[in-house]
This record gives sequence, C-alpha cells and structure tokens, in this order.
Amino acid sequence: MKSSAVLLLLAGAIGISSAQVQPASLPPHKIHTADLVGVSIYGESDLARTVRVDSDGAIRLPLLERKVKADGLMPEELEKAVAEAFQAEQILVNPFVTVTVVEYHTLLPVSVAGAVRNPITFEPTAKVTLLEALTRAGGLAPEAGPEILISRPSKDATEAPLTQRVLVRALIDAADPAVNLTLQGGEEIRVPEAGKVFVVGNVKMPGAFAVHDASDTTVLKAIAHTQGLAPYASNEAYIYRREAGSGSQNEIAVDLNRIMQRKSPDVPLLAEDILYVPDRSGKRVTMSVLEKVFSFGAGISTALLYMAH
Repeated sequence: MKSSAVLLLLAGAIGISSAQVQPASLPPHKIHTADLVGVSIYGESDLARTVRVDSDGAIRLPLLERKVKADGLMPEELEKAVAEAFQAEQILVNPFVTVTVVEYHTLLPVSVAGAVRNPITFEPTAKVTLLEALTRAGGLAPEAGPEILISRPSKDATEAPLTQRVLVRALIDAADPAVNLTLQGGEEIRVPEAGKVFVVGNVKMPGAFAVHDASDTTVLKAIAHTQGLAPYASNEAYIYRREAGSGSQNEIAVDLNRIMQRKSPDVPLLAEDILYVPDRSGKRVTMSVLEKVFSFGAGISTALLYMAH
C-alpha cells in the first residue's frame, strides 16, 4: 500500500479530513508544468489543496480570483507567492503557507554522447540547460570539436528529429545565454570529435593536431604545433586535400619562405588535410604513400614518408 493511502487511512481513524493531510515532500527542485504540489495554510484546513501545475505554469486555489504562477519557482518561493496572493485579494492576513512537492512530472530521458568525459543518459526531474547536461557528463573531452549537435524529438512521429548546432566557443568562451538552450526532455546531445590536420615530413614533431576552429587553422600555426621546421627542410611545402564526395586528392603547393617573410598570406588548412614538408632535395611524396597516410594516421605516415626519400 502506498504511503499516501496509509496517511489517508490514519487520518480517517483519528478524525482528520483528507485536505489536512499533506503527502511527504520530495527533494526540492524548481517546480514546472504538470508537477503535483500540496498547498496548506496554517489554521485554514478548508483551503488546503493538492493541485497540478497547469500548462500555463500556474495553479488555481480556492477563493483566489487569479491563478498563482508556479513554473520555475522553488517550493519556498511558491509559498511566498501564495501568501502574497491571499493578502493582495484581502482574503487572509499574514497567512503561513506550506508548499510540498508530491510528484515531479517525469521528463523523457536526455542523452549526452560523443567527445565528453562521461557519456550519460539521465531522466531530469525538471528542465535543464545545455550546460547543465554537459556538466552531468563531466564536461567536454579534450578532443571535442567546435560544435555541439542537439537533436530534439519532433511532435509528429513520422518526421525526423530536429537538429540544432551550437558552437562551443559561443556557449563556453563567450557564455552567450542565447545558445544555452533549455532542454524539454528527450533530447540527444552529441559532441563530435574535432577533425585533425596531419603535419609530416621535415618538422621537429610530426603528428596529428585537432582542428577546434576551422577559421583559425593555418599552415604556420600547424608548423608551430610541431615545434618548427627541422634542419634541411625545404622552403616549399605541399597540402594534400581529399575532394569531398570523391576519392581523389588535390596537391596544393605552399611557399613557406614567402609566408614566413610575410610576403604572402598564411594558407588556411581544413580538417583531414595533410601538410607535407619535404627536405631540400625536393623529393615529393608519392600517391601510394599518401593513401597510407590517410589510412594509418600521422605516426605511421611519418615513417613511411621518410622511407620514401
């Protein structure tokens, strides 16, 4: 037998009306639409009610002409609002109001996956923000990309979920409240990993480097990540770029000497680009080696490139 039913039976046995019995309150959270709350007023047992928050975010209580807003309030804040409503309509003087939360409306689970420290699926007891959901997942992982994808369930089951993109820089660095979305329940939050740029050849520390901001990734910055050019590096480098939607690669020549002397603009790099710096002998990477670079990554590709000399 549920505890609320036991309370009602005990109340009947000792002659207390059901309106005077308030179920035990759940842990305090902000109240939202469809939550069930108990409202009692000391010395006014006839006014005690257990009511559900309407779709407009308010509750209706006996004798009050106007509804009392409850959505977004903590229980103690709703107590103050109810007391003020009774005083404003001159029904009671200094009423002592108690609000208990009987039932939180269960929202659909929210999942956070991808490049976060602890992927998680949780059932919120109240609306949460995007930042709060990411915090529950331990925050973004170091390999997180520049944007977050939020898929919301569509109202029509025959339609695909609606996906919204939020830039990490706007959400976290700029702390823009407009992109800190309020989650309604049922969202799938995915944090794709950042794309990588591969720098190989005659540089000090060849490797793969994450592209967190495509507008800020250039040849000079990529070389800086490798701690600079190695001795005997050529003044000319090559960018190998895979064509989107096709299997072919383009070769783009880069004049490092002119860029470093500020005689030519720095060249932007895209995710999955390979920046190859040959030695001064001018030997170039072959296409067969290039395919292996794309397949196996920077660590193995560096050895292959040196073997090609």
